[in-house]
Parts: sequence; structure tokens; C-alpha cells
Amino acid sequence: MPKGKQPEEEEPAAMTLIEHLVELRGRLIKASIGVLLGLGVGVFLVLGPLHLVDIIIATFAPINGSYAPIQSVGTTESFTSYMTVALTVGLIIGMPVIVFQLLAFIVPGLTDKERRLIYISLPFVTFFFLGGVLFGWFITVPTAIKFLIGFSDSALIQTQPSLSDFLGTITTLLLINGIVFELPIIIYVLAFIGVVTAKQLGAFRRFALVIVVIVAAIITPTGDPINLMLLAVPMYLLYEVGVILARFVPKRA
Repeated sequence: MPKGKQPEEEEPAAMTLIEHLVELRGRLIKASIGVLLGLGVGVFLVLGPLHLVDIIIATFAPINGSYAPIQSVGTTESFTSYMTVALTVGLIIGMPVIVFQLLAFIVPGLTDKERRLIYISLPFVTFFFLGGVLFGWFITVPTAIKFLIGFSDSALIQTQPSLSDFLGTITTLLLINGIVFELPIIIYVLAFIGVVTAKQLGAFRRFALVIVVIVAAIITPTGDPINLMLLAVPMYLLYEVGVILARFVPKRA
């Protein structure tokens, strides 16, 4: 080697498939720990003095003085339904950990600037997710339950949903709303790293509307047009918010 010439730095070896799977397993374990910690909080809220299940039933179920609004008909239905609510709380609390571990698995392929942006966006991910859950609690769920349970006004039909079906519908709607509200953040991050541009997103509007309706029809747990609309309209509005945010992305050199 000529005098004064420094040896070239060796590039880090690319990870093998096995190494990627091992890293993914580690990330999933850490995300699961976050959900389990949230599940502990959920169990306390469900079985503790707050009685979260009772609050959900009293808030959304049609109250009738003649009989209980909800029925539990299976041997394990009460237990599994309570745990479903506790797990939903765990997913809501553990969502920042889930997103962080997902991004940590993807981040090595990004630049330092892109990595910093993603870490900065984590609080906004949590904020938008909680905003979606609150939107579901105050808007989507009351409207959906009122429509579905009050669909038949026949005096010969006694409306008394099962506990598992009732709680399952509510928890699914809340989680879907939380995930849907992440759309503006996802669009902004994609625009920042150069995958899409605001101009492309604006030109894609007509197709985005069709895709939003199709996705809403697929993820709507009940399949009725009211719930489809309650998901499709916010999804498209959130897409437009994402387009606006994409306009503020600094221009790439």
C-alpha cells in the first residue's frame, strides 16, 4: 500500500435473511411486552373499581327498565368479552411501542435526517391515534349502535344483543378509527422520504376516493352503509389533510 494512503473503510455487510428474522422476532417481543403492560392496565380498568365494561354498556346500549340491555349466553362469554376490552386498552396504550419497534426495524435503511423525522413524529402518531379513538367513541360508535340496534322498530322483536357481539363491535370500531387517523402522518412521512409528492397526491384524488370507499367497505365490521360512510368520509378528509401536510415538506436537493 502506498505511503500515506489510508485503507478504505469496509462497508457493513448486508444482513442475511436469518438475521432479519431474528431482529424482527426481537422487535415483536418488545412490542408484545408493551401491549402486555397495557393489558395489565386494561384488566385493572375492566375488573377494578372503574368497571369499564359497565361504562361501555351504559353509554351505548339501549336501556330498558324491563330487562338487562345485554345478555351473556355462553359459559365463557363474559370472561372472553371482558378480556377483549382489556386487550383493546392494551393495544391503545401499547400503540407507541408498536409503532416505535416497527419503525426501528425499518429505520436502518434511512438517512439520519429521515430517521430523526420519524422519531419526532412518534408523539404525533400517538396523538392522532387517540384522536381517532375519541372520534369513534363520540361519533362513530354511538351512530353505528343506534342505527344497528334501532333498525327494527317491531313490537315483536326484543333487542338484546349478546355481550361478545356488542363489545366486539365497539372495540373493533374504536381500533379501526384509531388506525385510520394515522393516515395524515403516514402521508407526510412518505412525502418527506420522497416516496410521494403533494402534486402526485393531488392528481390522485379521484382514485383515492374510490380506494377509500373500497377499503372502508372491507374494514367495516358490520357491513352496513351507515358504518361505511362513517369510516369513508373521515378517511377521505384525512387524506386531504395529508395532502396539505405534504405541501410543507422541505424540497429535496
